[in-house]
Amino acid sequence: MALGFFSRLKEGLTRSTQKLTEGITAVFKKRKLDDAALEELEDILITADLGTDVAARIIANFRRTRFGREVTDDEIKTALAEEIAEILRPVAQPLEINRALKPHVVLVVGVNGTGKTTTIGKLAQQYKEQGLKPVLVAGDTFRAAAVEQLQVWGQRTGAPVISAGQNADSAGLAFDGLTRARADGADVLLVDTAGRLHNKSALMEELRKIIRVMKKQDESAPHSILLVLDATTGQNALQQVGVFKDMVDITGLVVTKLDGSARGGIVVALAEAYGLPVHAVGVGEKAADLRPFDPMDYARGLVGT
Repeated sequence: MALGFFSRLKEGLTRSTQKLTEGITAVFKKRKLDDAALEELEDILITADLGTDVAARIIANFRRTRFGREVTDDEIKTALAEEIAEILRPVAQPLEINRALKPHVVLVVGVNGTGKTTTIGKLAQQYKEQGLKPVLVAGDTFRAAAVEQLQVWGQRTGAPVISAGQNADSAGLAFDGLTRARADGADVLLVDTAGRLHNKSALMEELRKIIRVMKKQDESAPHSILLVLDATTGQNALQQVGVFKDMVDITGLVVTKLDGSARGGIVVALAEAYGLPVHAVGVGEKAADLRPFDPMDYARGLVGT
């Protein structure tokens, strides 16, 4: 029997979950929540990729509300899930497409290998199912596979794909894509981009050029800039957000590959550090495997309850 979305999310969070659950069970069979216990719990949270700021915040809350009480591991896990969900709730915001914009322009950025192109394909299919008309731009012209991949999604969804040869000008493609989308009365334009961080200044210039060129047709475009992050990279995801925030005005995050041995605590660290909306999380290759981010499901999956 195929696992459901939540089951795969929970299974995928095992790397973080295992550290958390084994650590908590070892420390809190039944134990008084004293300074030593809180110190051990803080270490467990940090090793599960939640980061020092999140760990400090949770420990401070536990100290205020539960200090000196006898607690079991299950009580700690339940309380921990609530604390994590509380941090995540403000950032759990689905991406709303404004149908009045015709098109709502979504620029998708991120380093190579995070799943940008697949995410665009999944979004295109979901929008199609919602009765929206998407147009796709294969703007990662440095990676031939990215163009082919997007063309496959275009065939699958019936969405036009604006593409050109390898190393073609991404900004020109984005301009053509916006022209086509406006002429077709499309609802949403999804623009793929390259993600070569080894030459950060070239990538920054390319992204800024794409935005500059689109603004010549629509001063308000792009309306959303999504950063796609691979959950398995752990703390590196924090650095990637910092790098891309320096380049462009990120409006939201999509976190992929939570079906692998994900380091899921990083989503909590990102929420605490940046407060950017987390629009969706991905647990597989199909369009239905990309879902809006549910903070309580995620928190429970993370602590293994």
